Amino acid sequence: MIKYSTIKKKFNIEVERTTDNGVAHLTHYFQNHVNGVSRHYKKSAIEHLIQISEELQLAEEPQMQQFLPLKFDVPFPPPIDYEFTFIDLFAGIGGFRIPIQELKGKCVFTSEFNYWAQKTYEHNFGEVPFGDITNLNLDIVPKHDVLTAGFPCQPFSISGKMKGFEDTRGTLIYNVLQIIEKRQPRVVFLENVKHLIHHDGGNTLRTILKHLEDLGYKTSWKLLNASDFGVPQNRERVIIIGHKTKKFDFTKLKTKPKKILKDFLDENAKFEYLNEPYTILTDYKVQESGLIFIGHRNKSIRKAGVRPGTEHLSRVHKQPNRIYSAEGLHPALPSQESSGRFWIYDKGEVRKLTINECYRIMGFPDKFIKTTNLSESYRQIGNSVCVPMIKEITKEIKTQLL
Repeated sequence: MIKYSTIKKKFNIEVERTTDNGVAHLTHYFQNHVNGVSRHYKKSAIEHLIQISEELQLAEEPQMQQFLPLKFDVPFPPPIDYEFTFIDLFAGIGGFRIPIQELKGKCVFTSEFNYWAQKTYEHNFGEVPFGDITNLNLDIVPKHDVLTAGFPCQPFSISGKMKGFEDTRGTLIYNVLQIIEKRQPRVVFLENVKHLIHHDGGNTLRTILKHLEDLGYKTSWKLLNASDFGVPQNRERVIIIGHKTKKFDFTKLKTKPKKILKDFLDENAKFEYLNEPYTILTDYKVQESGLIFIGHRNKSIRKAGVRPGTEHLSRVHKQPNRIYSAEGLHPALPSQESSGRFWIYDKGEVRKLTINECYRIMGFPDKFIKTTNLSESYRQIGNSVCVPMIKEITKEIKTQLL
C-alpha cells in the first residue's frame, strides 16, 4: 500500500495561494475513493493530476487507480470502519474533525479559506480543504449525516420583504443554510462565540434558529464552557444543534470537575517572563468562573473617566495588564492577539503560556503538527474549538440523534 507522504512528494501536493481547488479535489478523492462520495471529486481530481504530471514532466500519464488505496501516514488518518459521515465547514485546523473521527465519523467534505490553516489541516489529516465557501459550486458538497460549522458572527440586514433565509445573504451563515437546504443532513452542529447571544440585540441568534426551523429542524442551543469538559480554560461558546424530528437534550452531556492550569504546564521550556514591575496581590478571590486574578502590571494609573476611589482598578481594566494564578483557570485564548496569551503566575514567577501549553489547554493531542509560523500558530489555536467539548457533544449526538 502506497503511503500518502510518497504521493505527496511525487506530485508535489502543497497548499497554494490560489482560488483553484484542484489539490482539494485530488486529496478529497484520495480520502473517499471507495465510497459514493468519490464521484463529486473524481473528474477534477484526474484533471489536476494530469496537470501536475505535465508541469513536473513525468514520463507517464498517471493512472489514478494505481495509487489507491493510500495509507494515510498522518497524525489523524480517516477511520477505516466509519459509522456516520460529516462535513467540516470553516474547518480551521481541525478541532471538530479530531474528536469526530475518534467517534467513527468520516469526513466527506472540508472548507477553510485561510491559507495557513489549510496548510496545517493538510499536514494533520492528509486533505486540503476547499477554499472560500462563498465562491464554491455547492454541487460538489456530498450528502452527509452531520454538518459542522464554527461560523463567524456577522450581523444581518433584514429588509422585512425577503423570504426564507435570503435575509442572511451576504453573510457566511447564508452559505451554510444553502448547504443544509440542498443536502438535508440529519444533524446540524453549529458553534459560535458567547457574543452571539447578544449580537445585534439577539437578532442574529434568533434569525439563525428561525431559518433552521424553516428548513425543518427542531433546534436546541446552550452556552457551554470548555472548563466543564476537562481543560483549564474559561472559554464559553454557544452550541446550536438541529435535528429533523428530535430536540437535542443538553442535560445529558457529561461534565467533569474543573481542572487547574498548573497541571497542564510544561516543566522545562523557553519561557517568556515578564521583565517589568508588577504587583502580586495577597488578598485575592477565586472567581465563580474558576479564574484567579492575582496581580497586575504596574502601568500608569488612569484618572480621566475613573470614579473616585477606584483609580487603582484602572491598571487592570485591560486584559493584557492582568496576571492570573496557575492555581485556577486561564482566560479564553484570544484569536486576535498575535502573542496569544495572558500573563500567568506560576512557581513564584510571571510568564506567558508556551505554544504547546496553549494547544494542551484546548485539548489538542501532543501529536498534532503545528505550523512553523509562530504568530499564525497562536492565531490558529485562538480561533479553534475545545476538542474534549466537541467530543462529548458528538457522543450525545450519536446516542440521541443518529
